[in-house]
Amino acid sequence: MRLRLPAERPTEPPTGYKIAHPVLSQDGGRAGFTGVSLGGALPYGVLDDASCVYGLRHRPPARRCDCGFHCVHDRAVAEALLCTAEHRAAALLEVSVLGAYIRFERGFRYARQRVRTVTAGPCGCGAAAVALADAGWGRPGWRVLAPRCGGCARGRTAVSLAGFARLAGQGLRVLAGAASPGLAELSSADGLGVPELVAEAALLQARLDWFQSQLARLGERGTGGEHG
Repeated sequence: MRLRLPAERPTEPPTGYKIAHPVLSQDGGRAGFTGVSLGGALPYGVLDDASCVYGLRHRPPARRCDCGFHCVHDRAVAEALLCTAEHRAAALLEVSVLGAYIRFERGFRYARQRVRTVTAGPCGCGAAAVALADAGWGRPGWRVLAPRCGGCARGRTAVSLAGFARLAGQGLRVLAGAASPGLAELSSADGLGVPELVAEAALLQARLDWFQSQLARLGERGTGGEHG
């Protein structure tokens, strides 16, 4: 006798969390996401249906396959994935699980999803992101984007967080996560912000250069005196 789990009929779509890379179409007219694991070769939109990555004709999520969208129940579990080196530039997605799904201990595998909220992490320099810019790699027809501050986004193909939300459509919200903790602590030190601290560092460097030039001149005079 084969035991079967009871069918679930929730009154509201379950909520899940996952990480993915934001992508921008080659012509700049569409925005979406690409996964970080099995389905990474198939970019998807804010509201989209899953397809079998193996090209089989069954409808995801098939029990004898691992196709379909994947997410976890706990936001903290998804955030922890962003600590790995290969996922540092990915974004955190909050999704609604739609259609048929299979529940697992840590999450869902399911047929259809709506991405509700995207949280972009800090820029590679540690500052809070204001845009999503070309990460230097992609999929055929799609540029992968990474969170960037205003300075680091300069000179790259980029779109603002609000602009990405408009291109993606479906009421998507795109939020900027906090700056890196180390930078946040530095910014609050002695009431100075990052621009002020950068200016202070530049002034200190200039004074150091002056002292080094003076020492060099004194050294040259000392050498000359010995030979005279």
